[in-house]
Amino acid sequence: MATLNESQSGKAVKGRTKKATPKVDLTAMVDLMFLLTTFFMLTTTLGQLNAADIAKPDKTLPDVIEKYPESRTMTIVLGKDNKAVSYMGTIEKANMKVVLVADLQKEIKSNELLVAAAHQNNPAKYMIVIIKPGKTAKFQNFVDVIDEMKIANIKSYAIDDDHITEKEITFMEKNNF
Repeated sequence: MATLNESQSGKAVKGRTKKATPKVDLTAMVDLMFLLTTFFMLTTTLGQLNAADIAKPDKTLPDVIEKYPESRTMTIVLGKDNKAVSYMGTIEKANMKVVLVADLQKEIKSNELLVAAAHQNNPAKYMIVIIKPGKTAKFQNFVDVIDEMKIANIKSYAIDDDHITEKEITFMEKNNF
């Protein structure tokens, strides 16, 4: 509100009263911030690692090679240049073929259909895949094959980097990978 004051000259002059600037107390806001931070820290879950669980046999045990059922076993041997060797059954009767790692999904699906047809679609007779990374294989190809196992929903697969046979090595050398 303005008041009228009379100056020395006798004229009325409007005067101003000083207004106090409002002060904001942020104590309650800081308390609320800490309460919300505590609440969200306690109620959220931390990110889960996306690592694949791989169980390998104990190296201290004697070298025991398990026999896999020939009619439902697929073997993939990884080589260089993003190529792999694929075959069904045992190495003695193997009809090996070279497959690009990018095309392994088609190969897995077709072999899975063959196994299902051979066993009258019995769910207990699922396909088993043995993955053998060769000395010249890239780690990325190995990861891609493991991803393909997850995508194709393969129930049983094994990584065997210790038992690459002479026939597999010879086939890889003959095909220049």
